[in-house]
Amino acid sequence: MLNDHIKTYRKAKHLSQEEMAVRLHVVRQTVSKWETGVSVPDAEMLIRIAQLLDVPVSRLLGLEAEAPDAQELAGELARLNEELARKNRAEALHRQAGKKTGLILLLSFAAMLATLAVDNAVFSLVLSGGCMLLAVIILYRNLALLSSVTTQDLRLPILRLTTLFNIGFLCVCLLLSVLTGTGILRFSALAEKALAVFLVSGLMIFTGIVAPRLPFTRHTGLRLPWTVQDEQTWNLAHRILGQISVPLALVYIGCAATVDDFETVTLLAIVLWVGIPGAVSGLFFWRKIHGRQTPPEP
Repeated sequence: MLNDHIKTYRKAKHLSQEEMAVRLHVVRQTVSKWETGVSVPDAEMLIRIAQLLDVPVSRLLGLEAEAPDAQELAGELARLNEELARKNRAEALHRQAGKKTGLILLLSFAAMLATLAVDNAVFSLVLSGGCMLLAVIILYRNLALLSSVTTQDLRLPILRLTTLFNIGFLCVCLLLSVLTGTGILRFSALAEKALAVFLVSGLMIFTGIVAPRLPFTRHTGLRLPWTVQDEQTWNLAHRILGQISVPLALVYIGCAATVDDFETVTLLAIVLWVGIPGAVSGLFFWRKIHGRQTPPEP
């Protein structure tokens, strides 16, 4: 790259950035920007740099021809400027996405802090639920930005549908918790059990439908340490999640209706639901990074 060549040949001439800047009648920050790839010198300045460093312009540009003509030089500089513009746009997107991600993490931390620090159960629930709901709304409003940083596969309709479902699910759970916590709504033990089965099984079934269609992102889906690092591992985990969710939800409904220990049945169903795709994809990822696994057929 041009920036690396300028830096290499400057050092070969035993020139500091300040000395080079003085000889070219620019400020030191300009030389620093050339060498870090933040900016590209124009054609006239590039010729002056080549003369100062006693190297052909073609060598600075990494061209095979020894003496590029004016048209070739202009074309190469235009290409470098376009490449620099793409790099700057990508960096700007990463900075913007980082700010949104930081805000989401801050709200998640605030939700956890509200749960631990506030004594009043209902007030704690409202604060923590409100923080989580706001975090999911921010995620929904920035899906294209956050997903583009991870992948070019922007299947935004399915991402939006999943995020809207998450928002609705959180709202329903939060509203029910507040109404029951304040005594406005009262459920019998059987009705409370039926509601819990409906919510858990509904979440499983919806996930089973959308999971195989979710693109590789770090924000929506089965976000395990290994699935967010590798697209093949992500796809494998979500294919398995899509295959087991509906059958597991049906088995869970049947067991919840016949087994007395409802809490254990629910916990076991959730552990199997997340654990099976998590364990299989984790094993696949471990074998892949150790060179012992070929990609599974889709």
